[in-house]
Amino acid sequence: MSASAAQPVTVQNSATRPGIPGLVVEGIREALSRRQLIRYLVQADLRKKGADTVLGNVWWVLDPLLQMAVYVILVSVIFARPQPDYPLFIFAAILPWKWFTSSVGDSITSVVSQGSLIRQLQFPKIVLPVAGIFAGVVNFAFGMIPLMGLLLLLYRDRLSLTLLLIPVIAVVQLVFTLALGLVLAAFNVFVRDVGNIARHALRLWFYLSPGLYSIALLEESDLLQQYPVILTLLRINPFAILFEAYRAVIYGTPEGSPLLPDWAALGALFVVSLGLVLVAIATFKRLEPSFAKVL
Repeated sequence: MSASAAQPVTVQNSATRPGIPGLVVEGIREALSRRQLIRYLVQADLRKKGADTVLGNVWWVLDPLLQMAVYVILVSVIFARPQPDYPLFIFAAILPWKWFTSSVGDSITSVVSQGSLIRQLQFPKIVLPVAGIFAGVVNFAFGMIPLMGLLLLLYRDRLSLTLLLIPVIAVVQLVFTLALGLVLAAFNVFVRDVGNIARHALRLWFYLSPGLYSIALLEESDLLQQYPVILTLLRINPFAILFEAYRAVIYGTPEGSPLLPDWAALGALFVVSLGLVLVAIATFKRLEPSFAKVL
């Protein structure tokens, strides 16, 4: 299947480029009209990643478990900061973070990796990062396997109906990831250091987010109580909101009681993320006509 098979090619004169609202509408229309192409690219991406290693997509089961083991040893044994059922506590953050970082990484390289195709064919380039990000959704679903394994084998007392809310939180994360992925994919065409910068920035982002610890632990810190502005900034960190939401429905309270996410915080993040997606689409479409020249 060729990239241009899904829809007829349309050539647009750069002199009549639409304004920002027109670019947003155009980007959304192109992505929706090329659903078949996006599905094909997602399937191709999953097949390629599965063929590149011996274990293939099984790494989406093993990798978060290995990361969980490392952090459990680091925090529970070396730093001696006990947390009830800490493996599940940390896994509730590792799994969505792995989805986020892999999706962002794939979207960053999605355009530059198809340079030869872009130079030869006319098609909406926005489908490339969109496909990369949606491929991550499938991988996130693979990650549900070790999560359910942990719950069924080790933490049956924490099984609850709140687990059914994971897809709701995942939708918020998907929208936020889409916004960031589109912008970085476009910028990486012109500045190839974006991938390296993003890799280090994401590592720092994780440690500044309540992945290894909880917001409650930060609130008990004497140092942060002296600087409430810093604590406020940490609370509005998108992944502080997402980690706490995932942890609420997967882990619950330290005593093991089910807990609902903070719907107000999740709703606010969703609305902001939708706005960021519109800005990202406009940015991508504004830069798109120059891709072929640079690549």
